[in-house]
Amino acid sequence: MAGELVLVTGGTGFLGSHCIAQALAAGYAVRTTVRSKRREGDVRAMVAAAGVDAGDRLSFAEADLSADAGWTEAARGCTYALHVASPFPPSTPRHEDDLIIPARDGALRLLRAARDASLKRVVLTSSFAAIGYGHGSRETPPFSENDWTNLTGRGVSAYVKSKTIAERAAWDFIAREGGTLELSVVNPVLILGPALAADTSTSIILIKRLMKGEMPGCPRMKFGIVDVRDTADLHLRAMTNPAAKGERFLAIGDDFMWLIDMAKMLKARMGALGGKIPTSELPNWMVKLVALGDKEVAQIVPELGIAKSATSEKARRLLSWTPRSNEDAAVASAESLIKLGIV
Repeated sequence: MAGELVLVTGGTGFLGSHCIAQALAAGYAVRTTVRSKRREGDVRAMVAAAGVDAGDRLSFAEADLSADAGWTEAARGCTYALHVASPFPPSTPRHEDDLIIPARDGALRLLRAARDASLKRVVLTSSFAAIGYGHGSRETPPFSENDWTNLTGRGVSAYVKSKTIAERAAWDFIAREGGTLELSVVNPVLILGPALAADTSTSIILIKRLMKGEMPGCPRMKFGIVDVRDTADLHLRAMTNPAAKGERFLAIGDDFMWLIDMAKMLKARMGALGGKIPTSELPNWMVKLVALGDKEVAQIVPELGIAKSATSEKARRLLSWTPRSNEDAAVASAESLIKLGIV
């Protein structure tokens, strides 16, 4: 690892900051992309909060998913890249292309720069959104890396389209013009776990709203959970393991669970601090009514009542990956939000 430089895109993000911390802890030097170098202090603070001393092994490059500038310089001298950056807004955009275009074109910008700089491998952060949507309920067989989201299916959101289209474009690029560049992909479900800064990720807004009592009840939703620390760990395993070349890896802890069950578990674990967590389930019609005036809620409407299942058997078998439980990931989110003074 000595002398090997890893590029991590989206260093200010929830997952990106954990990827930086783990890569540094493993002995790599890291360069991360930010839209403005004014965020350097924020990234360093998050890495320190993860218990890692970055020192002079962490450097910064300005680059934006929506522009060509900066990507060549960002990739220069690197051995590997973790492409974590991707738009993930808390509410539905005015037009789906506001998500699709930067997600797809940003991935292609990174891949071109990585190829031209002769990197060994890029690990792309995709999502379960590129695997298990547009199919309705499906618990048997569980979704796996062999599945792809049906973009013409019912209720496929702009975010789901953006992740699916971006990943498809990445695989097509490697096949047609990637040269010797290798690609691996990680497809996480809902990422929870400890936040490293008060600028919380979209993915843990759910825990914040539950803890603050902002939800009168739990929508009837079933979803998978993976801890951010385990997701970062899977990226690093996929980055160097020969078995990961050209492969997708679904990142999930335990199997999918209903939100009401997660809320009850969280309330039991958090004691008095979880006093505002609702433990009743909302009827679908009520959620749809609330969604008319709440764009965050509107994003979940297509998934109401949809039961799914997925497996991370491939990552466990090929990469010896061992994730934390759903409970541990959710509790770690809640505890970090309390520590940061957010709830």
